[in-house]
Amino acid sequence: MKLELNGRVAVVTGAARNIGRAIALELASAGAAVVVNAQHSAAAAAEVVDTIEQRGGRALLHLADISTPDGAQGLFDAAAAHFGGVNILVNNAALRREVPFEQLDWLQWREVLSVILDGAYLCCHAALPALQAAQDAAIINIGGMSAHTGSAGRAHVIAAKAGLVGLTRALSHDLGEQGITVNCVVPGMIDTVRGAATGHSAPAHHVKSQPLVGRRGSPEDVAQMVAFLVGPRARYLTGQVLHCNGGAFLP
Repeated sequence: MKLELNGRVAVVTGAARNIGRAIALELASAGAAVVVNAQHSAAAAAEVVDTIEQRGGRALLHLADISTPDGAQGLFDAAAAHFGGVNILVNNAALRREVPFEQLDWLQWREVLSVILDGAYLCCHAALPALQAAQDAAIINIGGMSAHTGSAGRAHVIAAKAGLVGLTRALSHDLGEQGITVNCVVPGMIDTVRGAATGHSAPAHHVKSQPLVGRRGSPEDVAQMVAFLVGPRARYLTGQVLHCNGGAFLP
């Protein structure tokens, strides 16, 4: 079980910290070679690569702005050059902003959607030739619980994360016959480190929802679900939106 991803190559966007970091480490522990992507957090991303390598795994650091066509294409060119291809894509990169809608300007709107939704589109498009050439390829989009429950002050984030649900369902139709599964994992209230740009405290909508299991989730909880979905035991799962929230939201 621990090596069921042996021989596979995974690209994880936004993998420098929190859920992305946990996903990169989990996939590596299952045997995958991992391309660790970040835009600015070079030191944190390098630590993820070092951790994987110290544990006997293979990893590559590639800094890129995946909200641009050149940035996304360069990421997968680097993966192909270093590891020979890609089997797994995890679209995790995101910005978690909170701002009242009346104060939400166009640039703020576009900043968030360009990373979360445009970035996922660009990465899927850039990865497609490699995924088509691979066996048992998988795409995972990382959603957000507030896209299903709603929340104040997050119109741009919610719109982008809801768009990932639509993209997941659309691509499962387009790519299913090519052997590429596409699923969306939706984390609930996960204990993460929040940067100054997003505010250091937990988002306000977390106060209104409490997990039935009596605790908040960890990034590793999400990572384990991702590892299952890209592995050999989930080849009949595609087009699904799977919630990892400890019962905080019951769809």
